[in-house]
Amino acid sequence: MRILLVDDSRTIRNIQKNVLAEIGQTDVVEAADGVEALARIGEQRPDLMLIDWNMPNMDGITLVRKVRETDKALPLIMVTTEAEKSRVLEAVKAGVNNYVVKPFTAETLGEKIKQTLEKAGVPA
Repeated sequence: MRILLVDDSRTIRNIQKNVLAEIGQTDVVEAADGVEALARIGEQRPDLMLIDWNMPNMDGITLVRKVRETDKALPLIMVTTEAEKSRVLEAVKAGVNNYVVKPFTAETLGEKIKQTLEKAGVPA
């Protein structure tokens, strides 16, 4: 399963990659912002995306909306420090399948990925 990590912080991407490796997911592609993520999707569609909200050039919520214009099925998980209920609702309305608040444990992220993939009918 190919996972696209979208976060402007290399450190956060490395943490997420380590967490993903702990749960057996090693086919990981990275993007530093929404613009780069769209290019990566165009090159090879991922099976799952983990998207940060706050990034330069194109933020996560805009990226989610752009992806949903052409792909309603791709599982998207917002992974962000934005914990307010209004933000969660905005992300859900934009089309995310799940929401993880930073900081998170490997167990929490793994469970959210599992739930998201099961709901989407994608084999983990």
